[in-house]
Amino acid sequence: MSLKTFHIVFITVCVLLLLFLSGWAFSNSRQGGGTLDAVWGSLALATAVALAVYGQRFLKRLKHISFL
Repeated sequence: MSLKTFHIVFITVCVLLLLFLSGWAFSNSRQGGGTLDAVWGSLALATAVALAVYGQRFLKRLKHISFL
């Protein structure tokens, strides 16, 4: 597995985990968890979006390098 492939897999897993964390925090916030859970959910969602944008730019920048 190349470093490029590992990087893409790692970014994808991180985005998925952040989306899960965001949903979990928002769910806790709706069930009476307070504003701190809403803040955590917002931060996790913003970080997931930022990582997704980073992943797209990474792929665009290194499209000439193979995945092998």
